[in-house]
Amino acid sequence: MSQLRFKVVDEAFNRKAEPVEMPKERPEVYYGKYVFNRQKMFEYLPADTYKALINAIDNKEPLPMEVADSVAEGMKRWAIDNGARHYTHWFQPLTESTAEKHDAFVEHDGKGGVVEKFTGKLLVQQEPDASSFPNGGIRNTFEARGYSAWDISSPAFIMGNTLCIPTIFISYTGESLDYKTPLLRALNSVDKAATGVARYFDDKVTHVTSYLGWEQEYFLVDEALYNARPDLMLTGRTLMGHESAKNQQLEDHYFGAIPSRVEAFMLDLELEAHRLGIPAKTRHNEVAPNQFELAPIYEECNLANDHNQLLMTVMAEVARRHHFRVLLHEKPFAGINGSGKHNNWSLGTDTGTLLFAPGKTDKDNLRFVTFVVNVMAAVHKHNALLKASIMSATNAHRLGANEAPPAIISIFTGSQLAEILDMIENSTSAELANLDSREGLDLKVAQIPQLKLDNTDRNRTSPFAFTGNRFEFRAVGSSANCGAAMIVLNAAVAEQLADFKTKVDARLEAGENLNHALLEEIRALIKQSKAIHFDGNGYSDEWKEEAARRGLDCETSVPLIFDAYMKPSTAEMFKKTNVLSEVELAARNEVKWEMYTKKVQIEARVLGDLAINHVIPVALRYQSILLDNIVRVKSIFDGEKATEFSADDIANVEKLAKHMKVIKDEVAAMVDARRVANKIDSEREKAIAYHDTVVPHMDIIRYHIDKLELMIDNEMWPLPKYRELLFIR
Repeated sequence: MSQLRFKVVDEAFNRKAEPVEMPKERPEVYYGKYVFNRQKMFEYLPADTYKALINAIDNKEPLPMEVADSVAEGMKRWAIDNGARHYTHWFQPLTESTAEKHDAFVEHDGKGGVVEKFTGKLLVQQEPDASSFPNGGIRNTFEARGYSAWDISSPAFIMGNTLCIPTIFISYTGESLDYKTPLLRALNSVDKAATGVARYFDDKVTHVTSYLGWEQEYFLVDEALYNARPDLMLTGRTLMGHESAKNQQLEDHYFGAIPSRVEAFMLDLELEAHRLGIPAKTRHNEVAPNQFELAPIYEECNLANDHNQLLMTVMAEVARRHHFRVLLHEKPFAGINGSGKHNNWSLGTDTGTLLFAPGKTDKDNLRFVTFVVNVMAAVHKHNALLKASIMSATNAHRLGANEAPPAIISIFTGSQLAEILDMIENSTSAELANLDSREGLDLKVAQIPQLKLDNTDRNRTSPFAFTGNRFEFRAVGSSANCGAAMIVLNAAVAEQLADFKTKVDARLEAGENLNHALLEEIRALIKQSKAIHFDGNGYSDEWKEEAARRGLDCETSVPLIFDAYMKPSTAEMFKKTNVLSEVELAARNEVKWEMYTKKVQIEARVLGDLAINHVIPVALRYQSILLDNIVRVKSIFDGEKATEFSADDIANVEKLAKHMKVIKDEVAAMVDARRVANKIDSEREKAIAYHDTVVPHMDIIRYHIDKLELMIDNEMWPLPKYRELLFIR
């Protein structure tokens, strides 16, 4: 095995950058080449069909079937002109990945041949088998039927030779089995609620759009090294491995020169992304060695989420062309930074106003404070749920370590915004009543345009930070579907804004002026949500204690964190916003607990196999070499010299024996713990059992294997080490 290790390390070290064929055109020419965007719609659809489709998209109206037939014909012609021969409904099941079933554009022609055909019925709806997708008990095993339905707001695209149509995915009885369905519901809800509040400041507002800009972090590993690590192949992370003497402590990788192989991969990836309409813009080295980031221009939330899901697929394909493997696991390597997917979230009106951006007038700035404070109130009320929305078996390894935010939700505002909020909070009712729109708001709110509020993006330990004209949800994991977090955030804010408007309207009906009514309710929300505001060090033990005193959710057990989805306040919020029914909510949690159990189960099996079949045999061979040497030393030297010369080997033999015994005992105990846990019927209780009784054994096993790695002859160690995985490009 050691021979294989040195061979793959040498292969990885000597690999050269793959050439990338650059298009002759400028980006604006080939951008969106494989997207059925409005330009392609205008070209391939009849004028009345184009007009009806655009109207349905812009006004969120249903599309008549006769129009769908015409759209399908135009879409088929465009797809075939661009090399497509199949079509698929592309959806996002609860696996946190995407799914597709391909059908050819062929039907019998009645003469023994076929014709290329694609109808509105096929475009609008498919019936993929739902039997093997996670469903949380919504459907019985014998009820395999599920439906996918076209999402007209997200344009179709071509991958390879297949036309991909973004769709929702629901059960035979109509419940959501995906991320897109509740996300669209949440976006509709926040549109309605935010529009109502925005109209206090501008009665021309008719819609509010939720925007998302994700930052995708990832690791690259040479494919030869990846293939030599069964744990990376099967779980996405290293289940063992002592940290390298040099990792990220010099901070020399961050924003450093991009290695030529990696730059070739990045360039190839950007070209593919741009052809698919993904607005990739920023690329750079991240903090950890072999860690990188790609960030796009922000987009409407649903489309941005689709693009992120698509990008993760494209990344894997492009990486193979460059003899890399992309690692999207949140913590593939211990001791260095993990990977997140910061979600930069904002709201904007159809009149061109960003609602979290300060403006140039008192009214603009009162609007700004109104929306910021309502977000703070929503995050405070549902802080446990927001944490549950980003939690997983994989993200649990990342949170709270190496610049990742802790598993306690708080909001960082920075001192400038904090001063404004404090000023409003500490004003008396009389002072608020004296404020008049003719005199301006004497709370220094008008100074906001001159303040550099984007300076707030400095506290890397904050899971939810205000960053100038948006909020950055930093706790989202790199492998996650952004939809999970965006569903909760948009729904929670929608609920809060609707409640805020009800209270303000009541004050207006009682005769209060608008400014005073708004400020009174804003002041109340600032006081109510004060506990969520924290600008300090989220890693400190003092903060953990303080957060508990404030009543924030401090749970760290993943299965127990998921309980937040089952709280009455959660069910009520999702019901008010028409995002998830109680049946859908319960089903999703069943899936979350089940997925947690399965991921830990797989890791435990892989670790047990590596420990017993890879590490222990090598340790035994090395122990035999030491014992052999002890015998030879004693055969040559007598007395004290023999003892002196063999002392180190004897001590190492004892250490090896102790480490091996602990590993074998812990593997056996881990297997027994799994057997006991597997007999539990409740998915929740089974997940808790895996967390409490299986994971602790894995941590101990890893500790002792890593100790053996430091002791055993380097030429004998069977698996590529961290210094080889992380520093060969």
